[in-house]
Amino acid sequence: MKFHRLSIPDVLLIEADCIVDERGFFSETFREDKFAEQAIHVHFIQENRSLSGQAGTLRGLHFQAPPRAQDKLVRVIQGSILDVAVDIREGSPTFGRSVSVEISKQNELQIFVPKGFAHGFVTLEPNTEVLYKTSNYFAPDCDRGIFWNDPDLAIDWKLNSEPILSARDRIMPLFLDLPKGLFPYDRL
Repeated sequence: MKFHRLSIPDVLLIEADCIVDERGFFSETFREDKFAEQAIHVHFIQENRSLSGQAGTLRGLHFQAPPRAQDKLVRVIQGSILDVAVDIREGSPTFGRSVSVEISKQNELQIFVPKGFAHGFVTLEPNTEVLYKTSNYFAPDCDRGIFWNDPDLAIDWKLNSEPILSARDRIMPLFLDLPKGLFPYDRL
């Protein structure tokens, strides 16, 4: 397993070591000890799966507020996505900035999105399936989000047309309207 820090260093791109032979392939997609070597101490307790039938389906930008905040480990098992993480930790040197990466079944990459980030993705192919582990259970009372096309965030979703959105994602608040103090930055 290889870990690559992105332009926002707390978000990691992860390459699994893949063993290929005449039967197919084998790869380890998560090892707690390898994450601990990167000073990431996370315990995943829930795994979610989504299927998006059409390319251009956008899910996000979502997060859970404390005390039910979640770390996420995202991978694609069919198709491809542009995955986006936005730093919402007040006082962070990258507050309000985003990072994006293409992950797919073909490249077998994963992205680790820690607590204090809003997360979303847009599908680049039809019938894209995404799996993601979370470090906390889904809690509807803590479920929050940011409007996907907030001009202050200026995310390049690489879209050629309007995305397919849920009713909920069409009415998310703007970044500047988030409550203050949700995720204070406390880098040791």
